[in-house]
Amino acid sequence: MPLQFNDPAITVAIVGCGGFIGSHLLDAVLCRTKWRVFGVDVDFYRIQHRLHDERCEFLNADLADPGVVERIAKFPVVVNLAAICTPSRYMAEAPAVIRSNYDHPAALAEACAKSGAWLIHFSTSEVYGRTLEDSGELDEESTGFVFGPVASSRWSYATAKLLTERFIAGLEGLNWTIVRPFNFVGPYMDFMPGVDGEGIPRVLASFSTALVRGEPLKLVNGGKARRTFTSVFDAIDFMFALFVARENALSQIFNVGNPDNEVSIADLAARMRRIYAHLKGVPEESLPVPEVVDGEAYYGRGYDDSMRRLPSVEKSSRLLGFRAQVPLDVVLEESLNWFIGHYSDAAD
Repeated sequence: MPLQFNDPAITVAIVGCGGFIGSHLLDAVLCRTKWRVFGVDVDFYRIQHRLHDERCEFLNADLADPGVVERIAKFPVVVNLAAICTPSRYMAEAPAVIRSNYDHPAALAEACAKSGAWLIHFSTSEVYGRTLEDSGELDEESTGFVFGPVASSRWSYATAKLLTERFIAGLEGLNWTIVRPFNFVGPYMDFMPGVDGEGIPRVLASFSTALVRGEPLKLVNGGKARRTFTSVFDAIDFMFALFVARENALSQIFNVGNPDNEVSIADLAARMRRIYAHLKGVPEESLPVPEVVDGEAYYGRGYDDSMRRLPSVEKSSRLLGFRAQVPLDVVLEESLNWFIGHYSDAAD
């Protein structure tokens, strides 16, 4: 049975409700349904406008607490978005990354199996591993994986996420669906280093930070790697397609991405410079020229990379009737426009 959006008796638990994806999902659930929300996170700055909503209950906690896990699992729908997912932390904090992405979600999965809750777990496209330049579409059912050497702690995140997928899929009695995002981007993504976070954010926020600060965009190893960028608004539409087609979604893994938005990181930098110049009304040639940097020098010892990540989206189209729609330049403009407005005063 599909979930009924007009049923006020349904409560969805959103773990990571204050994060980038979680904040958008929270807004969408409150706007598109009559459901209640039980939101869990350790940071709520993105959702200040929702903290006093009568349909919401918020808990400042994380999945490291077994009592919190048991409480979350009592709700009929549990969406788990909680994770350490910043690339620079994969090298510097591998044990913490593994605990965040395996130990804690595995405990939540066991609790949901006991309670009967439907667990929608967010994994990552990183589970496809160290793909090559000539890799074709990555398919949920048949694509294998190869990770880099143990010494490359870059793969701590991917291996933990993959182990969690294996655990969830094999857990008796669990109603589950796994989501593999392909570079969700949009307003509220990541942070600006030194303002509301430390370290190196993901590539779109890194490039946005450099543009706002008037610094060169850093092309790691020349920016040859290719990625697929997907609007967070498409991602939220996917979630609602999932809610509607619940029976088709159970015990399934779905890529969520926009294969039409594949681009090299070097081309991404060029597009973002052009869009930023347009938004600010300045000549593109007045912006600093991108700078090539070595991966290990930039991210730290243990860095490794995947050269291409292009998702097959046939499965979500066939089972859920969903396909991402937002074109790349629109995705980048809406992301950059938000970033400029949010951080311009803090950039100096």
